[in-house]
Amino acid sequence: MIGQKWQSEIREFTDEKTGRTIKQLTTTGNNVHFYFTENSFDKDSNAIYFISDRASGEDKAPHEDPAYNLFRMDLDSGEMAQISDDVLPGSGSATKTPDSQLIAYLTQDNKVVVLNTHTGKTTTLYDDVPGFELSSVPSIAANRRYVVFCRNESTDAHIHYGDANYAGFEERYYRIKDGRITVAFMDGSGWFDIFKDTHQLGHFQFAPDDPTLGTFCHEGPWNLVTQRIWFLDFVSREVRPCFRQDENDTIGHEFWTQDSLIFFDNRGPGHDGTITSHRTQAVVTDVAVNENEMIPFVGLVDKQGNLVRKIDMPFYCNHYHANPDNTVLVGDDVDDLVLIDIAGEEATLETLCNHKTSWHTQSSHCHPTWNWDGSRILYASDFGGRIQLYLIEL
Repeated sequence: MIGQKWQSEIREFTDEKTGRTIKQLTTTGNNVHFYFTENSFDKDSNAIYFISDRASGEDKAPHEDPAYNLFRMDLDSGEMAQISDDVLPGSGSATKTPDSQLIAYLTQDNKVVVLNTHTGKTTTLYDDVPGFELSSVPSIAANRRYVVFCRNESTDAHIHYGDANYAGFEERYYRIKDGRITVAFMDGSGWFDIFKDTHQLGHFQFAPDDPTLGTFCHEGPWNLVTQRIWFLDFVSREVRPCFRQDENDTIGHEFWTQDSLIFFDNRGPGHDGTITSHRTQAVVTDVAVNENEMIPFVGLVDKQGNLVRKIDMPFYCNHYHANPDNTVLVGDDVDDLVLIDIAGEEATLETLCNHKTSWHTQSSHCHPTWNWDGSRILYASDFGGRIQLYLIEL
């Protein structure tokens, strides 16, 4: 029920591997923070926003499609309050403005809804269209006038956030031939497709300072996608590649930094961008997750598509997220969370903690993210059987 509250569940423990103090924020049900391209932290108050099945009245494992709702947690008191009903499972179901006034989210019945947290009003921006499925996180324009999201034609190769080990990942890449980028007006007055492609589309993200420019991706196993990241200009409606890929490049997990650069991860030949609960890749199973024919690197690209910085990355992480000035990354490797200092000519690594997640579902991926000022890191783990949220203060 919207408005229902839960008392603090915060406890502290010492990581066995590093001795660092970790705050476990939740203990009830499954609790999932926003996807790593977004930010669960409120920029104006000491709070986070997340989704949880704690109000469902059911006890389900992450792969059993729990019934999720949106919540706000006050990090001072630990108190949690339910603020919405009916959210699509998974970390990729919601986004918000930095001040958390507006939250756009996907629902179980294939709608896009925006919640104004100041007024409590919800507005449906897009209703279900048969034959299409919503995919990846919606994105709110910097001017707050519209929300953009990706739609792909429905296929029988289903993959959703409850599926284990990237079920259907390769099949969907081949079968989807109609992918669209859709603009919906914030006032609920209508929507339209601004771009249509012959590929599965995903990861649309607006530039943080420009409501006329965004990036999207050709979604699929990284080793099969020949050009992952694309710019979309909303004024000219031009689509152009962001970092042109060569034969050996396998690229993904892109995001906009706070200073409006595009960060990406390039792992080299034989990498499909996945990790499973077996600690292997889902598609290229004959190549170990940390085995490379070339030195992997991460890059920073400007709005013109120019590579402004390249950093060799002889480590393995599934996701990276950059601090506010792009000098330190947090990453989730197979067993640990790590800090990677990229301020100098060579990257150096420090182990933060042992995350102990199973990697069994998309929701259980750690997806570590910095807060807005770079003093805290939020991550998830399903150690113990349910997904819980953890906070590291640096």
